[in-house]
Amino acid sequence: MRVLSIKEPFASLVALGIKKIETRSWKTNYRGEIYIHASLTKSVIKDEKRKEKLLSLLPDNYDFKQGYIICKAYLKDCIYMDEEFINKIKKEKTEYLCGHYDVGRYAWVLENVELLDKVIPAKGKLGIWNF
Repeated sequence: MRVLSIKEPFASLVALGIKKIETRSWKTNYRGEIYIHASLTKSVIKDEKRKEKLLSLLPDNYDFKQGYIICKAYLKDCIYMDEEFINKIKKEKTEYLCGHYDVGRYAWVLENVELLDKVIPAKGKLGIWNF
């Protein structure tokens, strides 16, 4: 099983279908089913307004499952970000809020996200890893 670790709150935003694009500094040629692991490390979001907006997208009293594989998805595409792509995403306010969009980065397009019936404990790793 291929797995991608994502820091919170972004892993949960993916799991709940709110975030459909994971942004990375590196590309992947992998396409197919991928499990999403909620990293033990939380994201450091310095902009308090952005942090509040991101957390407001989640249900009240949301229970983060850090250190667990929480959902599966299909990695459909990996798109190089250019100005045109970024300007298109800026029109999708929630998606833009949920990512790091800069020229030269990559947009990993996820679809068919499904929550797991039972979360799976896992330590997590960098890159795409096998569980």
